[in-house]
Amino acid sequence: MHMTQRDGALDLLKWLALLSMVLDHLRYVGYSVDILYVPGRLAFPWFCLAMAANLARPRAVTADGQWRYLLWLLLFSAISEIPYRMFIPDPDTLNVMPTLALGLLVARGWQHHALQSRLLALGALIVAALFSERLMFGFFGVLLPLATLLVIRRSWFFSLLPGVVCLAANQWEVLYHSARFGNAPAILGLVTCLFAPLMGMFLLRHAKALRPPPMRRWAYALYPVHFLLLLAVRQAIA
Repeated sequence: MHMTQRDGALDLLKWLALLSMVLDHLRYVGYSVDILYVPGRLAFPWFCLAMAANLARPRAVTADGQWRYLLWLLLFSAISEIPYRMFIPDPDTLNVMPTLALGLLVARGWQHHALQSRLLALGALIVAALFSERLMFGFFGVLLPLATLLVIRRSWFFSLLPGVVCLAANQWEVLYHSARFGNAPAILGLVTCLFAPLMGMFLLRHAKALRPPPMRRWAYALYPVHFLLLLAVRQAIA
């Protein structure tokens, strides 16, 4: 029987991305912990890198598993929106999963030559351009999975391409102006955005011997659940 060996480094990357996201959202629990903004900048590029790593596998070219991946993203986009809005004060964007879903369509459209894939990718780009202000990480956030996929098999210095895209997706102008006045979280945030893809790729290439708990489909539920748990913590300490 043919068995596919699970990529421990990829599972580790997903767990660390989840941890980074939780640390970022702890800023909204009630205490002044702005420095957590810095590790929080790792979450989105590492989730995009995990997506690119899945797409880069040889089986992803012909298998329909990535379409199931898209359906799961869309399902939990809807499920997560209410907990997201309950926890984040006055959100001006949707939760992050619609951005990831559009990014998946764009990356698959570049990877596959089928007309259907190309049209879906074009549609995703149009939606991202028209509704950039409503998407978390905006238009450049939708491009980040593709930018990561383009360089995932290349030398380390190519990771600066998704690093620049990641920086653009994180409102670099706001970070830049804050950094000019010596704001430490802003300065460290700029550096983290730029080098997050490189750090993630280093982990994927050099941590394959590790065997963390596998992150399977149940992990989608962690996104809305963590909002509810942090909301409960905020109400308990209020």
